[in-house]
Order: sequence, then C-alpha cells, then structure tokens
Amino acid sequence: MATVELRFSALPEHVRTARLVAAAVARRAGVDEAVLDEVRLAVGEACSRAVGLHQHAGISAPVRVLLTEEEKQFSIEVGDEAPHAPVRARSADEVLGDPDAETEEDEMGLAVISGLVDDVEVSAGENGGSIRMRWPTTPQAAQFT
Repeated sequence: MATVELRFSALPEHVRTARLVAAAVARRAGVDEAVLDEVRLAVGEACSRAVGLHQHAGISAPVRVLLTEEEKQFSIEVGDEAPHAPVRARSADEVLGDPDAETEEDEMGLAVISGLVDDVEVSAGENGGSIRMRWPTTPQAAQFT
C-alpha cells in the first residue's frame, strides 16, 4: 500500500496544485483515464471546502491530503482541522428562513462531491473533519516503464 501525503497552507491558490498531484497519483495507481476529470474536480471541491473552513475559523494549520493506492482501489482523504458543529435536524422555519451562506455553500460542495464520486465518506467532529473518496483501479493500467 503506497501513500502520498500532501500538506498545504489553507490558501485557495494551493488547491490547483492538490488537484494536479491527485490526478497524477491516481493515474499512476491505475484509475481509469475516463474518471480522472472527476478525481480532479472532486479533490478540488474537497480542498476548497477545507481551505474555506480553515480561513473562516482562523486556523493556520495546513490542509491534509492523503492519496493511498491499495490493491484494487485508490483513495483520497482530504482533512481539515476546523471544528464542526454536530449535524442536527432543522425546522421548516430554519430551512425557509435566511439560510446561513456558509452552511449552504458547504452543503453544495458536499453534494457536488457526492455526484462525482460513488464511494464517499464524510466525517466531522470538534477537532476537524475529513472527506474520503475511493475509486476502483485496474492493475494493468498501473504499470509504467
């Protein structure tokens, strides 16, 4: 199991680099070429979300991206250190009222990621959160000379 770890300052200009690294490592791991655009978009969305959470909370810690090649799958985990409030049901008045722009943007980002990646896990707590995405690999595609 090979792992690449990328850490970058929570600045929007570093998201592009994370996308490029993710696509290169995914290609090398054997992710189908037809899926690489989805990998780039999903990683960009997850990293942008983490950067936004860090900036909003005033956190100077870097955003963490783990790219892991396993036997038949490739996974990417984007982690943040922003405290997340527990998810709770909202009343109709809250939903219909003036929605919090940050919460709405966060939910939209997660919806985009879910639309791009079939296998997604989102976790969040007081000490940060993570989005773990997985794609199948084909061993013959992973062989390079």
